[in-house]
Amino acid sequence: MDVSNLYHSARVMYNKKVNFKAVLKEAVGDRKLVRAIAYVIKAENPEEQKFFDALDQIGFEVKSKELQVFYGGHKKGDWDVGISMDAIRLAPKIDVVVIVSGDGDFIPLLEHLRSLGQRVEVMAFGRSASGKLRELADNFVDLDSSIRKFLITGRGDGPVQKN
Repeated sequence: MDVSNLYHSARVMYNKKVNFKAVLKEAVGDRKLVRAIAYVIKAENPEEQKFFDALDQIGFEVKSKELQVFYGGHKKGDWDVGISMDAIRLAPKIDVVVIVSGDGDFIPLLEHLRSLGQRVEVMAFGRSASGKLRELADNFVDLDSSIRKFLITGRGDGPVQKN
């Protein structure tokens, strides 16, 4: 799970937070969960450790890296290569790889995994997901289709309430 991709998509489009527990439950479905990895960026926010701990309690293995700050103030933090390497390493040991991100940078990963005969599913907010990524996936779950299920209120205390 590319946590930053989901977080920013939900924030920009809905001004809400992601219900990561519901996303994981949907990704697993009636299958056996082998491994769920949440890739996060540390931004020195005092609240982030509680969030990382919550992801761990839900069932994610949390992998983190520091936010890079460059000369002039430009910031960068992504896990594209790390996610891709983990998916390639794990693919021979599992039946399905579920990528939770709409980032088009994962297109070469999907092409590679599919060339190996690996089933690849993608979950993302459809309105912000790469069209090519959607096409390449064996199955695409559009989180926009059930926002009440996949988003929580600002305080993080439950599903989005009907307006």
